[in-house]
Amino acid sequence: MRARTTALPPAVVQTGRKPVKTLPPAAWLLLLVIAAAALVAAFLLVDLQGNLAYVLPRRLNRVGAMVLVAVAVAVSTVLFQTVTGNRILTPSIMGLDALYILIQTVLAFALGASTLLTLGAPLRFAVEVTLMVAFSWLLYRWLFTGGGRSLHLLLLVGIVFGVFFRGASSLLQRLMDPSEFIILQDLFFASFNRVDPMLLLISAVVVAGLCVPAWRLRHRLDVLALGRDTAVGLGVDHRRTVTLVLVICSVLVAVSTALVGPATFFGLLVSALAYQLCSSFRHAVVLPIAVLLGVIALVGGQLVLEQVFAFDTALSIVIEFTGGIVFLALLLKGRVR
Repeated sequence: MRARTTALPPAVVQTGRKPVKTLPPAAWLLLLVIAAAALVAAFLLVDLQGNLAYVLPRRLNRVGAMVLVAVAVAVSTVLFQTVTGNRILTPSIMGLDALYILIQTVLAFALGASTLLTLGAPLRFAVEVTLMVAFSWLLYRWLFTGGGRSLHLLLLVGIVFGVFFRGASSLLQRLMDPSEFIILQDLFFASFNRVDPMLLLISAVVVAGLCVPAWRLRHRLDVLALGRDTAVGLGVDHRRTVTLVLVICSVLVAVSTALVGPATFFGLLVSALAYQLCSSFRHAVVLPIAVLLGVIALVGGQLVLEQVFAFDTALSIVIEFTGGIVFLALLLKGRVR
């Protein structure tokens, strides 16, 4: 008789292979907390010299930005994969990263790249977050207020919009002056060196406010991971829960992208590692492990980049390259639905 696996959550559909984890989730959590704390301390204290009143606050600001991005991207990716039932999808599939690039390109094309950089950071942040959240809200409202429209249609529309945004951005970039495009190109990669402290504080409040309902949904998400029919049969309001999760994911990704720039494959990288380490699919375990892995990847990667490679490359490029390899490996192994 053919075994039924469709009712199992993505984290336990492992096609009969032995899991990589050797420690219980509590031990992994403890180890990851120690590793993350050690890396944060090393980032703040290694090669700390000169005017401490000038250097230390800037290092704290960068660490805060990396922790904030790790929380926002990890939480949004895990939640998004749960409601879509697919572990290779990320919120970037909805076209938010492409929309961010299009906004930057349109502003640079209309105002000039040099003028764009001189605009106030709060104004740019507010415009980018507002447009990305408005785009997501209109998309969800159109899709979820009509009958017969499904989550799969939402994903397809998101992919189509992403391709359209990238095509429009590419067209405008070809019409720009090469010197303007070089300036604009720096905005297409995530950077933690130009984060405004006030925007970081505002973003922290928003992300913390969204993580509270996300954490309270953890038990409902465990049921949701069993599949739509099973969740509905167990009394979960599937439509309302999925809509709430998608709104949370959209705002988290919008705030993170507007703060530091797009990080397309970072969420996929930390979520894939978190599921590999976990011996449970419970979100009470997966979410904190994914967040801690994100902090370790960003803070540890930035520390190595600064102390070993002396800023010869950008951390986002390394993460995107590694995340792309993980994405291809997941596709080739076929270990996810």
